Amino acid sequence: MQTITVEALKAKLDAGETINLVDVREPHENAEFNIGGLLLPLGKIQTMQVDEIDDLKDQEVFIYCRSGNRSGQACLILETMGYKHVVNVTGGMLAWQEKIGR
Repeated sequence: MQTITVEALKAKLDAGETINLVDVREPHENAEFNIGGLLLPLGKIQTMQVDEIDDLKDQEVFIYCRSGNRSGQACLILETMGYKHVVNVTGGMLAWQEKIGR
């Protein structure tokens, strides 16, 4: 599993790169603050309900959550399901809000 800092991810977004973002938090967390990722809670990934991202198996996918724990778990599960380029956003949205803001 690869990792990326929130600053490096923000730089990619600011540069206009087309990136695949997946938010593995719960809907209420996503509603409070999000950076535009597709909402796919960790529970769905754990039960292999990932139809929404099936077409991303060979693409780079950035996974984020609140602090980096759930996204790390999601990355490991997705790797076992054949996803080749999953990237965990270290520190998650807590780090994003602390270092970058809203």
